[in-house]
Amino acid sequence: MSTAIPTLPIAVFHEHTEWFRPLFAEFERRGISYVRIDAAKHVYDPSDRAKRWSLVVNRASPSAYIRGNGGATFHTLHWLKHVEALGIPVVNGSEGYGVEISKSHQLELMEQLGVPYPRSRVINNPELALEASKGFRFPVLVKANIGGSGAGIVRYESSAAIQAAIDAGTIPIGLDGVSLVQESAPLRDGHITRVEALDGKYLYAIDVYPDVGSFDLCPADACQTTDGAELVRGACAVDAPKNGLKVTKGHALPEMIDAIERIVQTAGIDIGGVEYLIDDRDGKPYVYDINALSNFVADAPRVIGFDPWVNFVDYLVSRATAEDAEIESDLLATTGASA
Repeated sequence: MSTAIPTLPIAVFHEHTEWFRPLFAEFERRGISYVRIDAAKHVYDPSDRAKRWSLVVNRASPSAYIRGNGGATFHTLHWLKHVEALGIPVVNGSEGYGVEISKSHQLELMEQLGVPYPRSRVINNPELALEASKGFRFPVLVKANIGGSGAGIVRYESSAAIQAAIDAGTIPIGLDGVSLVQESAPLRDGHITRVEALDGKYLYAIDVYPDVGSFDLCPADACQTTDGAELVRGACAVDAPKNGLKVTKGHALPEMIDAIERIVQTAGIDIGGVEYLIDDRDGKPYVYDINALSNFVADAPRVIGFDPWVNFVDYLVSRATAEDAEIESDLLATTGASA
């Protein structure tokens, strides 16, 4: 564990405090100075060029809109570009966040990398959902391009069901007016696998067994009871009832670890989780979601054998102190040149 202390505070940009209490606790345990910045209520001045932080940690969530904080989504992208222009290092900067808030962007990334994903088409008008589903095996999902916590996803069992939804005006469409139409695969052994990656490398994997009909696979502390066995959907701001969610230590396929490391490295995601499933119809793995926001699994020491928040803070401190070292080196070079 790193014992270094950054010179300037670390800034954490977020709009959901409960998700990051373990992060703040680890900062406080180590005596690391940090500030919390509310992504939901934020103002910045482009002419202000001061460097107030050693590092900015972007923890903004694409699901902010389901908590009434939709203004954070695109504002975050603009502010991250401002911070980057100041030369302040950012964890999950504008490039990675851009991938986070666009499922269509994720598909393009996987296509370019040759990573398998469920058959999908992108639409910008809900009336095109039926046309986009032609040739797909049912059931079919329609997903809002900007989602999070299972929001904006509806499953349709037939073409007739899609047409009925079009007629009723209930096809989900994203905040940006874009949605995906995608095949929904039956899960082999009833679970998906989520791989967490840190600094471009595999950190751990978990298997998540969703309740029937649920698309919220959030394994975080804020979304579960203390034993990690049951999802409290109200805590994730999706709905109030409780649904069962079994989470166990996973054993990711080696080829999927390689694929996921390539995804996060290419996407500029410093910390994130990538989810894949095994389609029970053909036994093949398919990546279906890329998340730049990682809350980590609840009760991690019991489930996976270690506390990933410690690893995460080690990484943050190393990034922040590296910036300190670079500043000190620049000062010494300037002093030497003056002498």
